[in-house]
Amino acid sequence: MNGIWTVLLLICSNIFMTFAWYGQLKLSQINPSVKDWPLILVILMSWGVALLEYCFMVPANRIGSQINGGPFSLVQLKVIQEVVSLVVFTVFVVLLFKGESFHWNHFISFGCLVLAVFFAFLK
Repeated sequence: MNGIWTVLLLICSNIFMTFAWYGQLKLSQINPSVKDWPLILVILMSWGVALLEYCFMVPANRIGSQINGGPFSLVQLKVIQEVVSLVVFTVFVVLLFKGESFHWNHFISFGCLVLAVFFAFLK
């Protein structure tokens, strides 16, 4: 059950992080005046969102880590996090950035990451 909670927390964490990193780009598409905001304001806004990311990431790592009795090694946790991050990012781009498109090489790179998960869990 800790493994499931870990993955769910990582998904939540990555949703917030994706919004922290790329949400301001969507915001400037919706409201062009955002492009005129001082960079420090955009950074502070992103930090506020990223704080929520940490509220999910830290518990995910604590629950999931073998160090604390969880099911995953540190390498496995990191590989899971990277794949979750890519999946969340892909959904984010497809739903919010209609002008972006995916090509064959993107799908090949995604496949390589899936293979990374396979190899990370190989005994």
